[in-house]
Amino acid sequence: MRQHPHLYIDGRWTEPVEPHEVELVDPTREEPFARVALGGAADADRAVAAARDAFKTFSTTSPAERIAVIDRVIDVYESYADEFSELIAREVGIPVGNRAQVTGPAQHMRVARDIVREYPFESRIGNAIVRREPIGVCALISPWNWPIQTGVIKLVYALVAGCTMVAKPSLNSAASGVLLAKVLHEAEVPPGVFNLVNGRGREVGDTLSHHPGVDLISFTGSTAAGKQVGAAAAGTVKRVCLELGGKSATVVLPDADLERAARWNVQRCFFNAGQSCHAPSRMLVHESQVEQVVPFLVDEARRFRLGDPLDSSTTMGPVVSAAQFKSIKEHIQSGLDEGARLVTGGLERPDGLDRGYFVQPTVFTGVTPDMRIGREEIFGPVLAVLPYRDEDDALRIANDSPYGLGGFVFGGDRENARRVANGLRAGRISYNGAATDSYTPMGGYKESGIGRSMGRFGLEEYLEVKSVYGFEDEAQALPTLFG
Repeated sequence: MRQHPHLYIDGRWTEPVEPHEVELVDPTREEPFARVALGGAADADRAVAAARDAFKTFSTTSPAERIAVIDRVIDVYESYADEFSELIAREVGIPVGNRAQVTGPAQHMRVARDIVREYPFESRIGNAIVRREPIGVCALISPWNWPIQTGVIKLVYALVAGCTMVAKPSLNSAASGVLLAKVLHEAEVPPGVFNLVNGRGREVGDTLSHHPGVDLISFTGSTAAGKQVGAAAAGTVKRVCLELGGKSATVVLPDADLERAARWNVQRCFFNAGQSCHAPSRMLVHESQVEQVVPFLVDEARRFRLGDPLDSSTTMGPVVSAAQFKSIKEHIQSGLDEGARLVTGGLERPDGLDRGYFVQPTVFTGVTPDMRIGREEIFGPVLAVLPYRDEDDALRIANDSPYGLGGFVFGGDRENARRVANGLRAGRISYNGAATDSYTPMGGYKESGIGRSMGRFGLEEYLEVKSVYGFEDEAQALPTLFG
């Protein structure tokens, strides 16, 4: 069994103040495969103190110096790519063939590095200097479903901004958090700039959310947990960036290529075993065309190869935990109980898999907006197909949700499809399956979050804005912010 007995604080591997550990369970084999040290409130205090001390000097470094740090991190990270891939397969069931989980973080590091090369940390409005300065110590709380990438996006933008940080990964992906800390240590990130405290949310997460020494908290996770983080952070009026739940809708317009829309939606919804906050888990199809799309949905869902995520031919592994497995099964049962039509998948384990938290790719039609599977985030491979009467009805159904993270539109008439896209109340909209861009902002409307990550917008979450007056001559040498 793998042993990870240390936290990472102030550039050193250190034991928790009160030694505790947790066993990580391999979701494929349903047995422990690693032990990881757990920190508590006292360890979070130590990490914040180290970050505050390091901020005094790291915040004064030049963009060029921070770029050099990122370049070193990229080099070391890429040398561990295969180890990361194998680890997250054991830890959370992500197939080794899903290379985006491992290659994506390096791409985001390069994007952040390239943005800061050209970013105007000083500009002018009239005769005033407008400075953007690092906000301070950042608490970074990341989830298990994108265990490396989400944490990397947070830490790399904090780094290029000149901030210092305390990271707390999900306990489900605590071992990959340790490996990421190892990467930063070997890349010689200055002591105290990056600190890792694995621990429970109600102890470490709550301490960081309340901590007066933390200037910003960036949290990715469930909406319920995000509300708790926001409430705790309000006591010290720290900046809060939240990326929370989603129940994204795909609107398939009557003039769309129905087969392309159906197959794309299944692939995108069931990617990562449906454990993605942007998953298009609601598919809205004109009432006259629902039966036309069903054969494509069923065929595409059955193309997934479920099995051991360490097998390169596997395209869907298990869901992350027994608790997640139970929750998904309860949602499937609710769909059956409330009268939705099951067209593929269901409650039974996939053939030949009598161990592991495996869920069949499942599709329901005849779903109405008031059903649980039509409203709640399931976070598993379950797709709800909802009929609509006309475009206004489709927008009403799509927007009738507490969430607003992503949205998708398929259609032939570009002008009409753009009108529908503009009518969706969500932070990221894709037309006909267009790929997203790492330079563009990501975030949600409504209960899907506050703030944005990635690109220039993501960088600015980690910066404060200062206006300086009286240096008219110096201001004239700076780029104009407006006009």
